[in-house]
Amino acid sequence: MFENLSRRLEEAMKKVRGEARLTEENIADSLRDVRRALLEADVELDVAKAFVARVKERALGEQVTLSVTPGEHMVKVLHDSLIETLTGKETGLQPFAGNPTLTMMVGLQGSGKTTSAAKLALHFKDKRNRRPMLVACDVYRPAAVEQLVVLGKKLGVPVYAEPGEKDVVGIAKRGRQAARDQACDLVIFDTAGRLQIDEALMDELHRLKKELQPQEILFVADAMTGQEAVRVAKTFHEKLGISGAILTKTDGDARGGAALSLREATGAKLLFVGTGEAVTAFEVFDPERMAGRILGMGDVVGLVERAQERLDQDVVGRLGKKMFSNSFDLEDMLAQIRQVKKLGSIMDIVGMMPGGAKLKEKAGDIDEKQIVRVEAVLSSMTKQERKSPKIIDGKRRARIAKGSGTDLQQVNQVLKQYDQMKQMMSQFSKMGGKMKQMQKLMGKGGGKGMPGMPGLPGGFPGIGR
Repeated sequence: MFENLSRRLEEAMKKVRGEARLTEENIADSLRDVRRALLEADVELDVAKAFVARVKERALGEQVTLSVTPGEHMVKVLHDSLIETLTGKETGLQPFAGNPTLTMMVGLQGSGKTTSAAKLALHFKDKRNRRPMLVACDVYRPAAVEQLVVLGKKLGVPVYAEPGEKDVVGIAKRGRQAARDQACDLVIFDTAGRLQIDEALMDELHRLKKELQPQEILFVADAMTGQEAVRVAKTFHEKLGISGAILTKTDGDARGGAALSLREATGAKLLFVGTGEAVTAFEVFDPERMAGRILGMGDVVGLVERAQERLDQDVVGRLGKKMFSNSFDLEDMLAQIRQVKKLGSIMDIVGMMPGGAKLKEKAGDIDEKQIVRVEAVLSSMTKQERKSPKIIDGKRRARIAKGSGTDLQQVNQVLKQYDQMKQMMSQFSKMGGKMKQMQKLMGKGGGKGMPGMPGLPGGFPGIGR
């Protein structure tokens, strides 16, 4: 989402790296580029002006220590200013005086409210040990109620719905009572949206708020709408007083302006971001990590957490052992692809690595569909073929191509990629064997003749286990 902004900010910082000290004159060009980069990222004009003014004040007002260069100091100032811009007032959807916490989801139609409501319920169910209930209050959009019921059933979250009923306030009241009867401690009301703000929408939401007196009103914004999302958020905040925001579709081609502008425009904190279509593609928004990603520092911690949450650790451990023991087959390759897909898009994963913006430039336009095609080819094989790739002759290849909707050339490419992986893993296996021999020579606690070099208990994954 922030690739272009990251690149432009990095270029702006280059202009002060060679300076002996920071002055108003030598940072002027950099600040001008920073402002231009923010505006190109669809950041609201007033927000961009305030941000640049804050960076300028800090850059000139703080003492530069001898241990850092002016360029490094400028990056720190930019990083701290981004964190401040992205951080709003705290809200944690905490239990409320023995009653369920009532949360209204608001926003325009198509922003992703219904899916975000389900994702929010799953997040608090799995990670906060809460007992959520979803209440279907969107009685206008076709199939909105059915969509919420299906999502709730899939996630194991109760849904209160009255198909065909049009009294939204009545549905909400009865849903609140149902939540109390079932001892739910978090009630999420999925309200209706419109294609644009209108009085009828605001009047209905105002009546809902008056009846429910919710502790939280969360505005759901589509990251693709940029400044328009901020304008809409301001209107909702003026009419309802939103307490937090959820930014959806951040895995697309959005320029990131909405994320940087929402807090300044409304004072409400950006709480969560939707990072994909899957119900698990939903993350707590961390200003410090996001600032690091914008400045090309990556978010390794976030990537590790995502892997821990989404990947099957038993499968990952088994694949690691097979890689280093050189027994990796096509069945394992298929399992590996399915695990990687759980992490999100390849470009998103690259963006979370240090220097992600540069890595993306070098990678070019990665064809995400290629992964889908490889999975289709492998899925079209029999289990015997995946376990024993050598039996795949010309006749079998033709059948696999037809079954996967690909062609013979693509099947051959997959098999060639597998052979290349096997060769690489063979090198890993030999390296692991050498490390295991070294471990024996050094002893469990490390080699006495090599102080400071730790022992290698267990060796590499898959060795000695």
